[in-house]
Amino acid sequence: MPQLLLLAAAAAVGIWGYKKFLNEAERVSKSVRRAEKEQANQAHGTLIEDPETGEYRPMREDEFQK
Repeated sequence: MPQLLLLAAAAAVGIWGYKKFLNEAERVSKSVRRAEKEQANQAHGTLIEDPETGEYRPMREDEFQK
């Protein structure tokens, strides 16, 4: 019986790790696609409007929309 519990725990950790891997791969893929678009357009970044000042500025890495 303990072997079965250990096997179930290992399977759960494996599934969790696989899902985390897929999420990270998707995030990196989106980042690469965005960089490729910017390169193709000869852009230097995506501009977003600052709601407080109304001015446009380049989007930071942590502001990427999902």
